[in-house]
Amino acid sequence: MRRSDFTFTLPPDLIAQVPLAERSASRLLLLDGSSGALQDRQFTELPGLLSPLDLLVFNDTRVVPARVFGSKPTGGRVELFLERAIGERRALVQMRASKAIQSGLQITTPGGPVTVIGKQEDLWEIELPCEVMAFFEAQGQMPLPPYISRTADDNDRERYQSLFARVPGAVAAPTASLHFDQALVQALADRSVPTARVTLHVGAGTFQPLRVDDLAQHVMHAERYSVDAALLDAVAACRARGGRVVAVGTTVARALESAAAGGSLCAGSGDTRLFITPGYRFRVVDALVTNFHLPESTLLMLVSAFAGREAVLAAYAHAVQQRYRFFSYGDAMLVLPCETAHTTD
Repeated sequence: MRRSDFTFTLPPDLIAQVPLAERSASRLLLLDGSSGALQDRQFTELPGLLSPLDLLVFNDTRVVPARVFGSKPTGGRVELFLERAIGERRALVQMRASKAIQSGLQITTPGGPVTVIGKQEDLWEIELPCEVMAFFEAQGQMPLPPYISRTADDNDRERYQSLFARVPGAVAAPTASLHFDQALVQALADRSVPTARVTLHVGAGTFQPLRVDDLAQHVMHAERYSVDAALLDAVAACRARGGRVVAVGTTVARALESAAAGGSLCAGSGDTRLFITPGYRFRVVDALVTNFHLPESTLLMLVSAFAGREAVLAAYAHAVQQRYRFFSYGDAMLVLPCETAHTTD
């Protein structure tokens, strides 16, 4: 398939720039991938669309304030954007500066000197004056996506973080979970809908455009994930009672499918480069809660693999017509799979 197979036209004014006053006040577009049927709902209706037989799985990654500004010895400004920690005091980052960056460069920051070690593909390895997460938590700004055309403020420190955030490491929010507030969590509990957690640390590469048109030539950025034994038990219990595993976000879908890449779901952790495109057969995920995604993005391709490309693009056209809010602070979808989404193993 081609990158151009996943394009759509989006009016810029539909890109949500700020969160709604209440997390669960978003709209919810229900897409049945088997029939292509659409229903316009409210996100507060989600508990009623689920069953006590189902299992709702959240990503408990916590967004790190990943953007730090410093200066070169010459006074030139440098922006550091964390990709991930690779040691106690070492990290991979994206860097932007007015002139070329060289290995050995010392960058002055409010938290102390940062040393550039060298380049690894598109990223720079740096050494920090203290532990990686502590440095960015103390010095960093929240890393709002590039399509939000404003500077992060104090409100974003809360709202660009889900209620389930527990394990620091992400540089972008698992945005499907941003719609859940305490009242909605209580409504799920009142309906006895079981929940579980996985961890996938979203990397900055999630916003990088594909540089090739042939999807077979694309290599995904690596993201760290972890699936524990408690999740395996929860999935097994869901299967035994005839329920659905409902992934809250494409990050949860990637973590679950990565953990099942060997044929069955296994506990463990590691880096995943799993690129899910149409033709992929899902082993674990039976339904998906997700936001609306960028044109020609790997996330849109994952959703298209789950519900069918034509059905998903038709749903996006409907969302544009009905003026849904798009992307991280936007509205959401509940997506049911198309007939060819699941493996027959």
